[in-house]
Formats: sequence, C-alpha cells, structure tokens
Amino acid sequence: MRNLAKIFRNILHKIRMSKYTDFTIAEYFRKLGAHIGEDNRLEVRTLGPEPYLVTIGNHCTIAQNVVFLVHDGATWLFTEEFPSLQKFGTIQIHDNCFIGYNTIIMGNVTIGPNSIIGAGSIVTKNIPANVVAAGNPARIICTTEEYKKKVLRIWQEQEPPGYFSSVKKGVKYPASYIQQLKNRDRDLLREHLTGFFERKKKVTDISWRAYK
Repeated sequence: MRNLAKIFRNILHKIRMSKYTDFTIAEYFRKLGAHIGEDNRLEVRTLGPEPYLVTIGNHCTIAQNVVFLVHDGATWLFTEEFPSLQKFGTIQIHDNCFIGYNTIIMGNVTIGPNSIIGAGSIVTKNIPANVVAAGNPARIICTTEEYKKKVLRIWQEQEPPGYFSSVKKGVKYPASYIQQLKNRDRDLLREHLTGFFERKKKVTDISWRAYK
C-alpha cells in the first residue's frame, strides 16, 4: 500500500509540474518560499527540501540537475547523542548568473552578479561578481568579460547568415522570447552548423595527413 501511495503521489506531482515551463516554474518555487526574481530560465524542477533558504536574482539560468545543498546531512552521525541536531545554510545567486549542468552548490554560498559556474562544478565558497568559475571545488578561471570576448570571436565564425534578423541591437528582450526565436530557427542553425563543422573537419583532416 505504501508503494502504491508513493507511486500515486509521484504521478500527481508530474501532472502538477507539467503545466510549468522553464520560464514559469519560478511561480511554483515562490509558493514553496523561495525568493526568486524575474526573467529567469530555470531548467530545474526542485530547489531541494528547503527552497525557502534559496534566493535567485533576475535574469539567471539554472541548468538541469543543479543541486542546492542547504542542509548538512552529515550531522546524522551525532543524532544518537543529540537527536535534534541539524545544520543549515542559505544559498544566494545574484542577478544575471549562469549555473551549469550538474553543479552542486553548498549552503552558506553566495554567487555574485554576472558570474558563470561551469558544468559539473561543486561550489563550496563564495564566488565574486563578474567571473567564470568551475571545478571541484569551483575556482576562478577568468573574468566574465574575457569569456564574452572569446565566445564572440567564435560566434562570428559560426553564426548563420540572417540568424535572429528580427532582433534589434540595444533592445532588451525577455528570456522567454529569445528562447522562442532559438526554437523557431533550430533547423536553420542545425543545417548551418552541420555544414560548418563538416568543412572544418575536412580542413583538419587535410592538415593531419600533411603532418603525417
């Protein structure tokens, strides 16, 4: 009976969650007590068992499988001696941050505005503003400005002609609208990148044969 009840609860939860998107799930998290700003893309569907200890600013992306560990489970070792013993911390992510896939963020951590956390990182200490950090434990790799210059150079090579032609420079668009445009032009991007990397591979193969 317990297993049936658990299965039923899981089904109900999936049905309830299916009505949310990456751009509306913040509504659900707010109902649970989380402090979340506007214009976010939240690919996660849970902020952990204590969402009320999590704060996310404006215009952030939280990728899939990001884990928010605000509760130190290791205190279990001492519960025979101190039954009520627990330890908690808060997590604060400031405006305009990107948290990569499979990242783990520990309690009592603040991530400064305009910062990027690379996929698979474990963030155990505060991350300042305007930096890229990655690794286990996460450490600063470069500034956000340096990273921007790098990806802009790469995108100048890879961007398809006419891609996002309806977007005006200097105008701020909602994150949900930008995602709509990406979904709309997915086939265009796929066709262009397939050809781009095929051409690049041929050049690499020719260079490799000449090297050998």
